[in-house]
Amino acid sequence: MARHTSLRVGGPAEAFARPSSRSELAALLAHCRIHSLPFRMVGRGFNTLVADSGVAGVAISLQELRGLRCDTDGKVSAEAGVSHATLTRFCAARALGGLEFGVGIPGSVGGWLKMNAGTAQREVREVVERIEFMDPATGHCTTVEAAELRWRYRALDNDGVILSGTFATRPGDAQAIRARMAHELERRHATQPVTEPSCGSVFKNPPGDYAGRLIEAAGLKGAVAGGAQISELHANFIVNRGRARAADVWTLIERARGEVARRFERELELEVHVLGDTP
Repeated sequence: MARHTSLRVGGPAEAFARPSSRSELAALLAHCRIHSLPFRMVGRGFNTLVADSGVAGVAISLQELRGLRCDTDGKVSAEAGVSHATLTRFCAARALGGLEFGVGIPGSVGGWLKMNAGTAQREVREVVERIEFMDPATGHCTTVEAAELRWRYRALDNDGVILSGTFATRPGDAQAIRARMAHELERRHATQPVTEPSCGSVFKNPPGDYAGRLIEAAGLKGAVAGGAQISELHANFIVNRGRARAADVWTLIERARGEVARRFERELELEVHVLGDTP
């Protein structure tokens, strides 16, 4: 799984599947159900830490579902495998504003929706019109409107497999939209280790504070374990300096949790999804 995660660590899955259509996905889920095989959607592998021992069952990526269109009412619909970069470029080319905050957020639409991705200023739930799901138990597809979706901080409460999302955009000035996108990209490059392998934000921000600030205040910015390091640019990122193992990353996670709890009596909650058994 190191080849299929942004952190570039992790042992093998028993099987890795990349269905090329919705019908293939439905057939794959039926196969898993009939044979009692566990499965996990992994998208493009961001916000994911796979144990060195690997993960049981089938890891499923929907990278091949890349349908993208602009409806007549100006809303943009994107399938789960569409990358954030492709989606935001698509909008910019058509002078459609509203999704500029997503520029530079890595991964794909499916993961973006599942994680309720966003920034300190805005989250994806604020721009979603509807989401299309596939029921893994039946293979049936349903569309859930925005008012019926149940969001939490960095999470969407729904057990269905996300097939696509429709986003509310608004006509705007193409030059101004591109300028806002450029500003977001510049800010990310200045504040986050976007050129190094990482899993994105490791911890959720606790109420009224920031995980990165707490970890830095605990003196752990730049801390190293094996081939992994708490980023010197942003302390809520752990980067792979080369040949890191999942165990190295987990060591830093536990160290950060322990020091923040000891010094500030704050409990850090994981944002990254851990697959497999941790050390």
